Amino acid sequence: MATRFDAIIVGTGHAGPPLAGRLTDAGWRCAIIERQRFGGTCVNYGCTPTKALVASARAAYLARRAADFGVEIEGPVRVDMARVKWRKDQIAGHSNESITSYVKDMKNAVVFEDHAVFEGDRRLRVGGASIEAEKIFINVGARAAIPPIEGLDQVPFLTNSSLLDLETLPAHLIILGGGYVGVEFGQMYRRFGSKVTIVDHAPRLMSSEDEDVTTEIKKIFESEGIEVITGARIERVARDGHGLRATLSMDGERREILGSHFLVAAGRKPNTDDLGLEVAGIETDDKGYVRVDD
Repeated sequence: MATRFDAIIVGTGHAGPPLAGRLTDAGWRCAIIERQRFGGTCVNYGCTPTKALVASARAAYLARRAADFGVEIEGPVRVDMARVKWRKDQIAGHSNESITSYVKDMKNAVVFEDHAVFEGDRRLRVGGASIEAEKIFINVGARAAIPPIEGLDQVPFLTNSSLLDLETLPAHLIILGGGYVGVEFGQMYRRFGSKVTIVDHAPRLMSSEDEDVTTEIKKIFESEGIEVITGARIERVARDGHGLRATLSMDGERREILGSHFLVAAGRKPNTDDLGLEVAGIETDDKGYVRVDD
């Protein structure tokens, strides 16, 4: 027999904990489900850790420009990536601990740390428990989308999550994707000291933004030494010694780029494919996003 709740919240990302707080404060008995890390992408893999890295990268950038401000620094500016990562981990870890405590200390809430699958339109299986509620909120977030590129499964590519674990500086970081993820990491790692090449199939960086804005972004990037290749597709990647080789197709011609690391930043994929949504009659679009009404 299923345990009854007033509401079930699946996922503790950006929207889940505040919603749970409002509902439990109103006296609702809630089930809160999290299968990975409390706080979701923003706290653990997105906003918080990347902005910590951006701050370190900016410090290195300003240090190299110190002479422009009349400040002299003896010797070259060096970046200790292990220490940069440690600082990032401390900041993100504190945020994770805070949100974990906030969720687990809620009155009127039961927390499940397991994977949830729909058993019916108002019922979920979580581990060995069956729970149900009239109101179920899906807050499962997204992950890096992995495109079907030849040879990609044969090379140790990175995503926005795994890149955060690096303790060494890539000699040459090739980035697939010129959206917000690729642009942020591109400038960040160039300022740390890596050679950076950004490749995107669209005719310009950040193609969803206004063209005058993206034109200025490209100017800034090129002034900082970032190679930007637009209107190109990466057809194949392969190991090449201790690094890798990416084969590009652009205007009917092919070009090869040699790099040490390869970051896939080709969009996001919603984490809805293993929830059993079809059992509950929940429709998704062709990309996996839950369909909603007005």
